[in-house]
Amino acid sequence: MSFLSVTSIPKLRWSSPTAFTLKPPAVSVAFLILGLVIFGLGEALLISAGVGVSPWTVFAEGLTNVTSWSLGFATFVISASVLFLWIPLRQTPGVGTILNAIIIALVLEYVLPLLPVFQGFITNALLALLGVLVTGCGGAIYLIANLGPGPRDGLMTGLQAITHQPIALVRTCLEVLVVAIGWALGGTLGLGTIFFALGIGPATAIGMQILQLRSNVH
Repeated sequence: MSFLSVTSIPKLRWSSPTAFTLKPPAVSVAFLILGLVIFGLGEALLISAGVGVSPWTVFAEGLTNVTSWSLGFATFVISASVLFLWIPLRQTPGVGTILNAIIIALVLEYVLPLLPVFQGFITNALLALLGVLVTGCGGAIYLIANLGPGPRDGLMTGLQAITHQPIALVRTCLEVLVVAIGWALGGTLGLGTIFFALGIGPATAIGMQILQLRSNVH
């Protein structure tokens, strides 16, 4: 359970020295792309399971209920608002901030149709759980690349920096708060949503710890 005490993103051999750079190391870019592809695959597995969307999608659904916006526009407004919160949190964007949206969207577009569709609830629940674990692993890889987080991950790292609390705890509290607001606004809550809200923080911390341990071995 030592992963629950992880309080910072490790700096490994393939981490970029700085997030905001016009000439990022090639190895950092490679791990960034790898991490984002895995991250997108995890989200695709969660969607394919069909037992509940991510907390931020629940939030976006709830927002559509009170504004009559489309789900896509609500998602955009939430992401833009989160980016504004980066300013007081002193988070630094980078190429990863841009590629986050592009690569994950491409993975969802082309991989989601290829994933199997199961009928049994238990099978889909396990698929959703796998999706959370895969998403956490991908998030760990791309965050360690240190080329700029996505809007929500940047909010997590910013809050962690000012609270000095473990990453798993900060992310879990953030996701639970978001899903609670979304549900209160009328968003759809499912088992996959609960898995994601409670599991993405620990999954990301586990991924970071494993990568750091393997790096130390080598």
